[in-house]
Amino acid sequence: MLRSRMTKIPKHILPVIVIAQFFCTSLWFAGNAVMPDLVRSFDLSSSTLGHLTSIVQFGFISGTLLFAFLTIADRYSPSVVFLVSALIGASTNLGIIWQGNTLTSLLIFRFLTGFFLAGIYPVGMKIAADYFDKELGKSLGFLVGALVIPI
Repeated sequence: MLRSRMTKIPKHILPVIVIAQFFCTSLWFAGNAVMPDLVRSFDLSSSTLGHLTSIVQFGFISGTLLFAFLTIADRYSPSVVFLVSALIGASTNLGIIWQGNTLTSLLIFRFLTGFFLAGIYPVGMKIAADYFDKELGKSLGFLVGALVIPI
């Protein structure tokens, strides 16, 4: 879905991409915010906090590798990949509040959240690159900024 250099890009495109990326990548941090409560609610040892935090990164790395290997964002519409990944990632992140969770199920939910973040963050970059060939650095700078704002 590359745009020709002659096509005028609507001004709202970059803010929409940045806002969507901001809200969707907050999945990464939202789970971390409730981690101490999860440890207390499910009577987990404090050492599991590190596992619950790092499994998201492992899921993201695994997802990014698989998405790239299978060229998901090139085979399918990046916007659809972004949307589906956001919905599934949000659903798996919501799964951490299920009362029947065990350490294993919490790890699986956190891994899957990270896995589907791979369909959000890198794919959001691809969407921006498809729209902005001239001001790519600026648009990617805003997207990276959207990732660090929740901190």
